[in-house]
Amino acid sequence: MAPDLPTGAARWLARGVPEIPSSVEWLTVDEAARGAAMAFTKRRTEYLLRRWVGKQAVAAVAGLPDDLPSLARIEVGNRTSGAPYVVVDGAEAGLDLSLTDRAGWAVCVVAAGLGRVGCDLEIVEARSPGFVADYLTADERAYVVAQPAADQDAAANLVWSAKESALKVLQTGLRRDARSVQVVAGDPDPSTGWGRLEVGTTEGRVIPGWWRRAGSFLLTVAAEAPLAAPLMLTGSADLATARPVHTWVAHPRSG
Repeated sequence: MAPDLPTGAARWLARGVPEIPSSVEWLTVDEAARGAAMAFTKRRTEYLLRRWVGKQAVAAVAGLPDDLPSLARIEVGNRTSGAPYVVVDGAEAGLDLSLTDRAGWAVCVVAAGLGRVGCDLEIVEARSPGFVADYLTADERAYVVAQPAADQDAAANLVWSAKESALKVLQTGLRRDARSVQVVAGDPDPSTGWGRLEVGTTEGRVIPGWWRRAGSFLLTVAAEAPLAAPLMLTGSADLATARPVHTWVAHPRSG
């Protein structure tokens, strides 16, 4: 394992849609074919963006070159559960990986020795009372309304994002009732920007994690095993200054 990723550690990287190369030389044959077969621009763009950030993050932690032809040595696939995995030069890399994208930006979290990991990126946006009632537990709703009025949307999105990250760890996604997991979030550390969180399940399991606010975005990370606050990889995009974009709206279909 590369010195930048000791066992039990996590690293993260953010990338934006404008960075996606126009060529396909950084993709494997299978990745390029799958992307080309996607008729809708939004789906294809998100697929490429997740692979772009994933390959960049894996190259950084594994000490691999990140020029476009070399990135084609790295393949980011998905298991039947939807969970991503990494292959380098035809062999699984043995890294724990999670990918998320929202509004033109994507984050990859790479870890070692943490088992399954999950991450989720959300915009701080209004959530309707119906959304809060349908997807948040009573304790989570109480947490949201206890915040100052100006912070309640951020609190609701934080809870939702943490659920999404935990459901990735559980490898169920939203096939599982979102109210069967409950989020408890701590205050962020001013020195790092990260706050601790725990997600408890109805079966009594506790999934540890972290959260951070970055401008218009909220990022959460969860894992099977306890982990230190994830460290940002060198060269990451700055989410604190990133603007949500929807580049696909003008051209909803590819081609």
